[in-house]
Amino acid sequence: MTSASGTPTSTISRDVSTEGAMGAQLNIKSEDAYRLASELAALTGESLTATVTAALRERLERERRERDIETRLARLREITADIRRHMATPLPGSDHSWLYDERGLPR
Repeated sequence: MTSASGTPTSTISRDVSTEGAMGAQLNIKSEDAYRLASELAALTGESLTATVTAALRERLERERRERDIETRLARLREITADIRRHMATPLPGSDHSWLYDERGLPR
């Protein structure tokens, strides 16, 4: 579709009349977004609606996975910090001299 100004637009509608609700609508007013969606739809043979829906679903899943990983890593860091606070002696650093005697042999 093209608007009166010549800008490509697309309307994606969904009829959910079984519940008595109004249909959903998405207007794409970015030439770049419209071009990308159209190109992807042409490559996949899908409609613009199916293409945009699949792209949004994939992005949403990826974002949820990344946030879940970040949440787990943050929790692991909290647990590690708590364990370190409760250790009787701190872990040795890169100085391993305590492992060897004055001649360099293992103790």
